[in-house]
Amino acid sequence: MRRLTIIGAGHVGRVLGRLFHERGVFAVQDVLARSPASAERGVRFIGAGTVAPAYAALRPVDCYLLAVTDDQIGAACAALAAAVPLQGAVVCHCSGALASDALQAARAQGALVASAHPIRSFADPAAVAAAFDGTFVGIEGDAAALAVLTPALSAIGARPVPIDAAAKTVYHAAAVFASNYLVTVLDAALRAYQAAGIPEAVARELAHPLAQETLSNVFRLGAAPALSGPIARGDMATVARQQAAVGAWDAPTGALYEALVAPTVELAARKHAAPPK
Repeated sequence: MRRLTIIGAGHVGRVLGRLFHERGVFAVQDVLARSPASAERGVRFIGAGTVAPAYAALRPVDCYLLAVTDDQIGAACAALAAAVPLQGAVVCHCSGALASDALQAARAQGALVASAHPIRSFADPAAVAAAFDGTFVGIEGDAAALAVLTPALSAIGARPVPIDAAAKTVYHAAAVFASNYLVTVLDAALRAYQAAGIPEAVARELAHPLAQETLSNVFRLGAAPALSGPIARGDMATVARQQAAVGAWDAPTGALYEALVAPTVELAARKHAAPPK
C-alpha cells in the first residue's frame, strides 16, 4: 500500500485522509498542520497517521497531499521540497483556482505533480465523508501523477474529471457561479419580495418552488430551454420598468439586475434559435 502524508488538517484534508484510510487506498503516515493541536484533531478524525511538529520531521512517502489554502500552496510546496527527497513522489494540491504548476518547487526536485479539486462544500466534514460517493473531482497534472491519483480517487467513490490546466481559474469560477452567485441572486429575490411587504419567512416559502423548479429544468433540459420570463418572451418594456423600479428601491440590486439583462438576452436568443425537440 502506498504511503500518504497530509499537509493541512482542515476539512478537505481530513475528509480525504479518512476516506483513503478507511478504504485501504493509502496508508496515512504523517499529518502536518499549522499547529500540533490542529494536526492532532486531524489524526483523530482520519483515524490514522502521526502528528508531525514541523516539515523537518516529515518522513519520505509515496504521495503528499497539500490540503492548505490557496495562498499557502506555494510556501508549503517550497518547504516540503526543502525538507524531504521528492524524486518520483506524487505531490498534489486540492485547490480549485490554481493549477498544478503552483507545485513547481516540487517538480524541480523530481516530483510528479497534480491537482485534485473535490467539487462540493466541505462545511460538515463528517457528513461529507459519509456521503462522498459520486463526488466529482476536477483533476489535472503530470500523466504519471494522474495514473496514481485517478484510481485512488475512484476507490473512495469519487468521479475524477480531467480539466484543462490553462483554464483552471475559469473552471473554478464555474463553481462560484453555480453556488456562490446563485445565493446572491436568490438573496436579491428574497429582499425584493420583502420590499413588496412579504415577511421574510413567507418570501422563502414563496421563492422555494419557483427556484427549485427552475433548477430542475436547467439540469433536465439545459439552460436555454429552461429560460422563461419577460426576456424569454421579448417583453423588454417590462424589463425596463423592473430595472427602474429595482434601482429606485436599492441601487446595488438595481445594478445587479441591469448586469444580468444582456446575458439573459443572449440566452433567450439561443433558446429561440434552437430547433424544437
